[in-house]
Amino acid sequence: MSGSFHPIIFSNGKLSYISQDALHIPPVLSRMYGKNVTSLDLSFNKLYSLEGVENFPNLTELVVDNNKIDDSLILSEMPYLHTLSLNNNRITNLDLLVKKIKSKLPKLQYLSLLGNIACPNELSDSEKDEEDYQRYRYFVLHHLPNLKFLDSRIVNDEEWIEGKRRGQYMNIARPKACYSLSAVEEKKENKYNTPLPHKFRNPDDHQGIYSRCVYKYTGKQSEGNRFIRNNDL
Repeated sequence: MSGSFHPIIFSNGKLSYISQDALHIPPVLSRMYGKNVTSLDLSFNKLYSLEGVENFPNLTELVVDNNKIDDSLILSEMPYLHTLSLNNNRITNLDLLVKKIKSKLPKLQYLSLLGNIACPNELSDSEKDEEDYQRYRYFVLHHLPNLKFLDSRIVNDEEWIEGKRRGQYMNIARPKACYSLSAVEEKKENKYNTPLPHKFRNPDDHQGIYSRCVYKYTGKQSEGNRFIRNNDL
């Protein structure tokens, strides 16, 4: 550390500890400021968890953008927190996250998840569109009806009503992106998933035979999805 630079900035209840490559919340922060902190900014670090945030009992705002927080996140009870920003992290399971928030953050009104796979827009996946994102908003608002602001938008009355009405059905289950078959596994898989018989028969043998085949889903623009509308779900 050179000159008079100090990584900890504290003023009027706001504590900032950003761009320090921290792997965890330094205990020195809570020892020095603890109960006096109402707003905590830990952006641009390398945090995998929020362990230690429970030592800031009066938090109303928590910003942890651009870290490495994933679905293993454990949320502590934060009874006064009204703002949570988790932009650009590694959260993929939206259902799991909203359940944790609902259980631990009863006063939350402002939530931002941009840049996570769990938030389906162009920041996380170039194949997502506005319809995908709107469905996501309905789902979140169904489970967290007290939100006034979600990501970059205020929650309007129309989507709040729609979220309450059918938002629970809007979370789309997808196969794991990491799942793929090796060449050997694929050959083995196809051996047991084919409409053709597994052995040769005598030409005079007319007994019917069938087996399993694989149905291949090719994504959002597949023939099967072409005729499905939101109203049909």
